[in-house]
Amino acid sequence: MGEIEGSYRVLQTPGTRLGAQFNAGISTLEPGQSLSANMAGGSRSHGRGLQIRVQGLDDSQEFFDVDPKALGQTLLSEVFQRGNLIESDYFGLEFQNMQMNWVWIEPTKLIVKQVRRPANTLFRLSVKFFPPDPGQLQEEYTRYLFSLQMKRDLMEGKLICTENTAALLASHFVQSEIGDYDDAADREYLKMNMLLPYQEKVQERIMELHRRHLGQTPAESDFQILEIARKLEMYGVRFHPAADREGTKINLAVAHMGLQVFQGHTKINTFNWSKIRKLSFKRKRFLIKLHPEVHGPHQDTLEFMMASRDQCKIFWKICVEYHSFFRLFDQPQPKSKAILFTRGSSFRYSGRTQKQLVDYVRENGAKRTPYQRCAFYLSQVCVKVFLFSNIVLSSTDSVVDSPQLSPFTSQGPLCLSPSFQMSTLSLPGQAPSPLQSPILSEVGSNARLEEEEEGRRKRYPTDKAYFIAKEILTTERTYLKDLEVITVWFRSAVIKENAMPEGLMTLLFSNIDPIYEFHRGFLKELDQRLALWEGRSNAHVKGDYQRIGDVMLRNMCALKEFTSYLQKHDEVLTELEKATKRLKKLETVYKEFELQKVCYLPLNTFLLKPIQRLMHYKLILERLCKHYSPAHRDHDDCKEALKEVAEIATQLQSSLIRLENFQKLTELQRDLIGIENLTAPGREFIREGCLYKLTKKGLQQRMFFLFSDMLLYTSKGVTATNQFKVHGQLPLHGMIVEESENEWKGVFYVHEFQAVPTTNAWALKLHVTFLRAPSLPVTPLTPTPFSGSSDEVSLEQESEDDMNSSRTSLDKQTHHRANTTMHVCWHRNTSVSMSDHSLAVENQLSGYLLRKFKNSNGWQKLWVVFTNFCLFFYKTHQDDFPLASLPLLGYTVSTPEESDSIHKEYVFKLQFKSHVYFFRAESEYTFERWMEVIKSAASTTGRMSLLIPKGGPMEINGN
Repeated sequence: MGEIEGSYRVLQTPGTRLGAQFNAGISTLEPGQSLSANMAGGSRSHGRGLQIRVQGLDDSQEFFDVDPKALGQTLLSEVFQRGNLIESDYFGLEFQNMQMNWVWIEPTKLIVKQVRRPANTLFRLSVKFFPPDPGQLQEEYTRYLFSLQMKRDLMEGKLICTENTAALLASHFVQSEIGDYDDAADREYLKMNMLLPYQEKVQERIMELHRRHLGQTPAESDFQILEIARKLEMYGVRFHPAADREGTKINLAVAHMGLQVFQGHTKINTFNWSKIRKLSFKRKRFLIKLHPEVHGPHQDTLEFMMASRDQCKIFWKICVEYHSFFRLFDQPQPKSKAILFTRGSSFRYSGRTQKQLVDYVRENGAKRTPYQRCAFYLSQVCVKVFLFSNIVLSSTDSVVDSPQLSPFTSQGPLCLSPSFQMSTLSLPGQAPSPLQSPILSEVGSNARLEEEEEGRRKRYPTDKAYFIAKEILTTERTYLKDLEVITVWFRSAVIKENAMPEGLMTLLFSNIDPIYEFHRGFLKELDQRLALWEGRSNAHVKGDYQRIGDVMLRNMCALKEFTSYLQKHDEVLTELEKATKRLKKLETVYKEFELQKVCYLPLNTFLLKPIQRLMHYKLILERLCKHYSPAHRDHDDCKEALKEVAEIATQLQSSLIRLENFQKLTELQRDLIGIENLTAPGREFIREGCLYKLTKKGLQQRMFFLFSDMLLYTSKGVTATNQFKVHGQLPLHGMIVEESENEWKGVFYVHEFQAVPTTNAWALKLHVTFLRAPSLPVTPLTPTPFSGSSDEVSLEQESEDDMNSSRTSLDKQTHHRANTTMHVCWHRNTSVSMSDHSLAVENQLSGYLLRKFKNSNGWQKLWVVFTNFCLFFYKTHQDDFPLASLPLLGYTVSTPEESDSIHKEYVFKLQFKSHVYFFRAESEYTFERWMEVIKSAASTTGRMSLLIPKGGPMEINGN
């Protein structure tokens, strides 16, 4: 009985996909205050309380008074609360035990029972759980603390990497702390701060790399640090020495995906949680019991020998916690205590799981406390500031923007960071609107925005070429975020659920990862060049950088190397679709992922982005070449870059057409109930839209889908998934179409048994399709049974106000996404053709705009993305998902009228019925571009409003 000292059975209850963002830092000592003085003052005990010293990740130290009989959770809560740490469950407090091993404090046990002399022990705040992708961290502050953990790990030799990688990480630390490169400042900082054990050896390399980070904010530096670190094999690895059965010395470690085995610093094996049946320890032996299918029924238990029972138990506890945190939906319940005797350990993980933590942060995002990082090394004297309402007075009585309180200090003097900037989105005060998300309810001060606008015009170039180059940058930012939907978010979802076969994983991610990495570097080059062009960098760089052709030419040439990857997208899309039909688990993960906010478009749409991006480069370079005179110094590079990208685009043009058609068919397959084989070979999508079908009970609203071989009509039922139900399919082979000659104008007959009011676009498309139909294969659709209303049941049409209020905010979409073109066409009585879809792809655009509502005075600065006939709204370009959206089908775009009282430049007006919005661009070029792309989506002749026969449906029904 006593043989089994500890055991843990791995529960087969997977977690779900999680989400995130990125962060910054702190110190609690006042200027001029020494650590020794603080410690001396803090050594005096207060009453009979227990005073505990805790070291933060920035090496500052705090004292905490707790009850002598306090649990570990009491101290943890005090530390997290004082630090205003929202995502606290990623962290823990560790201390060194008698054997000088670092041990985590257990929340459910008394502190005095875990630590022999708590008052004399240094506890330190550390990252306890390392997520596979730091992008899952939602708080910028959390990301900052993680970057400090990487800094500590580098210095302590835990984060093993090459000298070049270490220098790159160190260069980002320097950028985060002191800003852009300056030779004297860099040398002074590196002299005073030790980042690497061998820092002197690579100091020049650190400075050389730092020079490349021009314009990078501290938060972006933190993000880069974590992006580099997460790809290292030793990221988050903590060694626990052991030996195998042959006595070979190895190291065991635990990570989010399972257990790892290292020989030296080389990983030789990984046991995923899905392969592990049970973990246990017997005295010094650590046992891993695998499922029989992994190693066969006779080799299902692996045994490792550790130095002592205590070390064995410590590692076992860490494994229990890692499995619970990353794999479970909910935290496990405590094990009930046995009355007479115990068998095994009662230890359980007591915190929130990662899923619970993510859900909590999302729900409580509005309550987050802002923070400010403080750089003491920048000056010998740190200016004391005092907070008065919404302003701060310095010792020189000059008024500056109100800084945000450091989360580790609830009051007292603060240090102003030179890199700190106030958000342009400030005070709430906007009336509710169908477009407006609660998170976007902040409106900036008009005076402040006017100052910014005036300052921007004075600082930034006004040349049209600059704004064309800026369009390349802004759309590249959006494009990279779109790639992350696959490379980061979807990967995380399928890995977490172990839902995708290894072969498909390799095909998908080995194909798109190199493209993603290339564009990360490309974006960085673009950002640096635009920073130099604008003159916002403080680096003393000689040369004229007001051009973009050299950057484009270099990268368009490099992009040719990825042609083979792009040509595989056809296979990737096809195999992914086949796998989702074959594997129920993958299908479930796929559908659940599409409901996540980060997946703001149908998932397979993102797989088309790399080829579509080539078309964007081509169009933008054509505009640059047209703008430049042949004698301009940038003309030749732009012309050569255009030639290079046009060559690749031509090679992939037919593939893109085929992929867009396949993507649309698979999207409709998921959105329609009652069919199965919509993606049959040879079938082409032509048009979708809302028409009225004439029945015995009069005109009934239906959603029609025209393909190369048939016409489908569907109805909008009240279903949990918001799908359309197929009610009929009409083969086009041999069909005729006739326009009505009686009093019902705008009506055509199909197959002589039904009449449909239409636009000329529908009649023309039908006529052309009928002519082609005999030569096309006809694959009848396989019906699938469904329950619901019959074809003749009249459906109540949602009002535009209801549709907007319930559909336009992505925060409110709990079921199938409702702002796809199909749903918008239904609610706004319009239609969209495949050629419209292709045009919309070419016209994608993104950038900052000022937005104003019809009856408001304030303007609000938002990052706006136009794609798929829709505007998506973000607070900044760094946000991972849109906070609201506005489908544009049916809207009109124009310049403001006199009655609108808009006396600003570069303003355009969007209107649908009573809904009116104003948007303000930064220049004439960007104004014209936004007008151009919105017109292409909102009001083309191919998408006229539905023509109702004279008298309307009620008159025809005879009611």
